[in-house]
Amino acid sequence: MGKLGTTFTRIEENMPELPEVQTVINNLTPLITGRTVKEIDLLYPKMIQNDLVEFNQKIIGRKFIGIRRRGKYLLFDLSDGQTLISHLRMEGKYSVLKDPEELPKHSHVVFWLDNGEKLVYHDTRKFGRMHLVSTNEVDQTKEIKKLGLEPFSSEFTPEALFAMLQKKKGKIKVVLLSQEVVVGLGNIYVDEVLYAAKIHPASISANLTLNDAKEIWQATKEILKKAIKYGGTTIFSFKNANGDIGHFQDYLKVHSQEGATCKRDGHLVEKIKLDGRSTYFCPQCQILK
Repeated sequence: MGKLGTTFTRIEENMPELPEVQTVINNLTPLITGRTVKEIDLLYPKMIQNDLVEFNQKIIGRKFIGIRRRGKYLLFDLSDGQTLISHLRMEGKYSVLKDPEELPKHSHVVFWLDNGEKLVYHDTRKFGRMHLVSTNEVDQTKEIKKLGLEPFSSEFTPEALFAMLQKKKGKIKVVLLSQEVVVGLGNIYVDEVLYAAKIHPASISANLTLNDAKEIWQATKEILKKAIKYGGTTIFSFKNANGDIGHFQDYLKVHSQEGATCKRDGHLVEKIKLDGRSTYFCPQCQILK
């Protein structure tokens, strides 16, 4: 049977990053906006961080009025001033299915909609989490308030980035992965950003110059924008709501390219581990600082 949905699967430590999360939003928005939740099936209650009775009472009868993003979190805004905060973690997926289509394997939360369709969250590893809060309290929740700057916001400037990097003592890749400086960058896109900026991923953040910060700033915006344009990166089996894969993997310069030739200098791309994460870089043109 036909299916509308969004599927994420990542190998190793890769998980949905900003372009993939934005793709989820872009595909789900026209499918559920304006739809009223008639019933909820909580098939794996541990995924919900609220009291279960309260969770049901505050969502049933409300409309989805929009979906937005903060970092890698999806924010489902509901009528009556409620917002559902959702993180996909490693393998979380949302699908919109028509009744009587069968639920996918590992379905854990089902929102029955007023048009007879259902918004389904399914997650092989059960790592995903949902947290319902008042919309005006979203920015104060523990998962949101610690997040850094949005890469497409006016606050994200080379100078602001440089000031934050100067306060960090860790390796630049680890710092960018932390989500405390700029949000949305995961393992794939940090590798690509640092390659574009010609900075070795093991460089100490505080050693970087303002010009380095400008290069990271520019690369972050350009790479994320391009990745969103191409529907994210499919390394294993990410698909959008139309069943199409992402295509940014066709433009990766270093990530997952161990042994390939660097397009700038002809050296071979290498792979190391940084903070437990597989890290790809060119040892010739990415300078250690």
